[in-house]
Amino acid sequence: MKSAASYSAARPAGTFKGMLGAIALAAAVTLPLPQAFAAEVLRIGVSQPIDSLNPFVANSDYSSIAYQYAYPFLTVYDADLNIVPYFATDWTVSSDGTVWTFHTREGAKWSDGKPLTAKDAAFTYTMIQKYKTSTTGKFAGGLNHLKSAEATDDNTLVLTYDGPGGDVPVKMQGMPILPAHIWSKVAGEDGSEIDSFENAAPWVSGGPFMLSGYKKNQLALFKVNPNWWGDTRPKIDGFGLQFFANSDAMVSALTSNQLDMVGQTISPTAVDALKAAGMVVESAPSTGFHEMIINTNPEKTGHHELLNPKVREAFELAIDRDAIVKQVWLGFATPGTTIVAPATGWHDETLATVSLSIDKANAILDELGYVRGADGVRIADGVRMDYDVVFSTEVAGAGDRTFKIIQASYEKIGVRLAQRKMDADATNAAILGEDNQYRDFDIAMWLWVPPFDPDFILSVLTCAQLGNNNDSGYCNPDYDKLYMEQARLVDRAERAKVLNEMQAIAYRDRPYIVLVYPQTMEAHSPEWTGFVPSPLVGSVNNLSVETLLNVHKE
Repeated sequence: MKSAASYSAARPAGTFKGMLGAIALAAAVTLPLPQAFAAEVLRIGVSQPIDSLNPFVANSDYSSIAYQYAYPFLTVYDADLNIVPYFATDWTVSSDGTVWTFHTREGAKWSDGKPLTAKDAAFTYTMIQKYKTSTTGKFAGGLNHLKSAEATDDNTLVLTYDGPGGDVPVKMQGMPILPAHIWSKVAGEDGSEIDSFENAAPWVSGGPFMLSGYKKNQLALFKVNPNWWGDTRPKIDGFGLQFFANSDAMVSALTSNQLDMVGQTISPTAVDALKAAGMVVESAPSTGFHEMIINTNPEKTGHHELLNPKVREAFELAIDRDAIVKQVWLGFATPGTTIVAPATGWHDETLATVSLSIDKANAILDELGYVRGADGVRIADGVRMDYDVVFSTEVAGAGDRTFKIIQASYEKIGVRLAQRKMDADATNAAILGEDNQYRDFDIAMWLWVPPFDPDFILSVLTCAQLGNNNDSGYCNPDYDKLYMEQARLVDRAERAKVLNEMQAIAYRDRPYIVLVYPQTMEAHSPEWTGFVPSPLVGSVNNLSVETLLNVHKE
């Protein structure tokens, strides 16, 4: 990544170094969070690191969580999962649904004291639209059909669409507002350096917290934004994220008082031990899912048999989801079907889980003429059905055990899998390949924990997201047409019908084979209270700021 430190606020001498003390930078990711960071700091252990501080590059859940707490959004979800005003105080819409007017907080400031106004929102959305086919593409889906974003004064933002805008306030929950006085320098003349901007700590922030220190794959430290404009000031002085390579080490750190909370999906095998240690354990349905990704790009360099829908059908038939739910998740998950999880309320219940059938899978591959070699591995068009599986360490633990179950089943259908474990950055690079052409990988295993509204996760499979959020090389114009259509629909029943069509296409074409919908599972010390659960990665999430505004020691 190219350095763009000249655009960042200066780092106070010794601040971050003082927090880390004498911790060696080359040490493992099980570094203890510094005890002396502040008077009351929530120490959170997570297994998925912040992979980039640049929102236009990041893929990790905890990257988006960092943006949720450090940047303003027009809207936010409340504890009951209703969209409510946040930086916007209210909004109106024209009778034809094409013009949405948001009024924003008066007198707001960024953490560096510069005015925070509707002009920052107009700048951010305009920048995203201007470079949506290149460096800002990851956020482009949330602004579909937007013609213009204009600040008519410091506290009035007017969004004009080329047709009815659908549920715009919901989409704005996922669109961080960036400081124009920082990012205008980054965007420059052509926007080509947006994705190479480091956005290094300390951040110029407009949320309740500001990122004050960061070491990749180790620690992220946040302190309260002194210029926070919200009605409720956080009850804590700050929080820290400590990144762990495995769940066992993270759980051990919690029970030995090195952490106050373990976020994300903890291993189900740790639940009994955590409860025995007096920890509070909570679980709830999630919007997330674990999936097998199959490269469907017709230009891929090898294993063209994977482009055959019948092969992908056989692969799904050979997956024992019941065993995965029982043996890996100990019942804290449900079998997967579509890319829209039941917890969202938009899941198509008519699409049934594909049950294990080794016989049917073998019959399909036999009919295709893929005969077994001497070692039992089938030959497809002269090539062994022997695949490297790009495997993100973000799903290590449960993912490893899931892989072994699938690997054993695939041996029974003459298909061999080998695991290639790598971190999130390397996984993304391996999937996208050189020049984002999706030519080299065949199969991958990863997870999504998307926002509550299905617009984002459905956008991932669009042609427009190739090179950005699209991680399968899938491109289907019919699917894309439906995606653009649903973005205009205001009536829930009409939109649900279109969303179900999209789910059915993805279910049939199988760029993803959705394995399971795991529950969110987190644990915290009984000394702390004020946690607000949600169907994402737990109470600390990218839906709202409820938890870290309210959490405090008993």
